[in-house]
Amino acid sequence: MAIPDFVVALRGKIGTAPLWLSGVTAVVVRDDQLLLVRRADNGAWTPVTGIIDPGEQPADAGMREVAEEAGVRVVPERLAEVGVTDVVVYPNGDQSQYLDLTFRMRWVDGDPYPADGENTEARWFPLDALPPMSAEMTGRIDAALSDGAAAGFRFSEGPLET
Repeated sequence: MAIPDFVVALRGKIGTAPLWLSGVTAVVVRDDQLLLVRRADNGAWTPVTGIIDPGEQPADAGMREVAEEAGVRVVPERLAEVGVTDVVVYPNGDQSQYLDLTFRMRWVDGDPYPADGENTEARWFPLDALPPMSAEMTGRIDAALSDGAAAGFRFSEGPLET
């Protein structure tokens, strides 16, 4: 996985200590199909995900990540969900946790392919025939495919009653 230069610089100062980062998930839809990539690090099928660069607008980050990872152009339709991931511990010991902004994106053009080496495959799947994925990724996809106009929120223990 490509590590952004700003993360490498931070790691030089803090070592493997937990690092809070902002990330995006781009759920790309074309008609009744969903774009998924197979990650090179663990073989899992997921929507395109990535780290937001310092000063970068989140929707721009989602479009950039899709172009970099799958070679297609997309436009954001809406912010679908805001949530926080569990702590991720990488094989080198680095620890990170992500504020994830999940966007529903609409395909504009291009044929998907694993464009940058972070993935081994990139292709369209019918919405009713998606490959097995983690509950977290399935939840992000469900949020993006929902008819809600506003973003949903993940809660640790559910929202408080008012």
